[in-house]
Amino acid sequence: MTEAYNAQPTAYSLQAHRLALVLPAAGLGSRMGGPVRKPFLEILGQPVLCHTLRRFQGLPGLRQVVVVVHPEDLAYVRSSIWPRLRQLGATHLIPGGERRQDSVACALDVLRADTDIVLIHDAVRPLVPRRAIEESILAAAEHGAAVVAMPVADTIKRADGDSVAETVPRDGLWLAQTPQTFRLGLIRQAFRAAAEQHFEATDDAQLVERLGLPVRLVRGSHENFKITTPEHLHIAEALLARSHQ
Repeated sequence: MTEAYNAQPTAYSLQAHRLALVLPAAGLGSRMGGPVRKPFLEILGQPVLCHTLRRFQGLPGLRQVVVVVHPEDLAYVRSSIWPRLRQLGATHLIPGGERRQDSVACALDVLRADTDIVLIHDAVRPLVPRRAIEESILAAAEHGAAVVAMPVADTIKRADGDSVAETVPRDGLWLAQTPQTFRLGLIRQAFRAAAEQHFEATDDAQLVERLGLPVRLVRGSHENFKITTPEHLHIAEALLARSHQ
């Protein structure tokens, strides 16, 4: 990875690209607890997934939005949530695979062949800034791949059991967020290579890194966190309520 990308997006430059959005929403969400998966928990009367999709609504050049859900949730989403997602721009609803990587691969398979750029964004990051979305598109168009991220601010300790083994220098360390944005041909190539080599990544950008290709950093936001616990849900509710005032 290199220094953070700092483009100034314009409607004209964004419209030059044919875009697709993939929203993986098939995870089990075991840390949250309860019977409802995280993307379908409600904040201010709307599922988290709706709040997330609203961040991309009206994005110039966006032609496909693929929502990937757990196979057990397909019937529920179709009957209860899909009409709202369609109003927000969703075009496809498909079942996911066993792993997140499998779910994204399923979504890549249904994208139009003439798509230029695909954004892959966690369904439970409902506070991603529009600026970061747009800058990631421009960075991916120019460099092939981009990841929204934040530089590490806290001191990092490596553990040995319950004890500190060492303090890790934080210079040059970034916390990956989403969207992670790619030229379609590149990310498909990266997924094919991972499948052939039976490699499982912790995020999509890692698959491109394994090809020896650059991934551009785009500065994100501390508010662009992933909802994984009940505390995160309360924080997101407060921030979304503030933004709606």
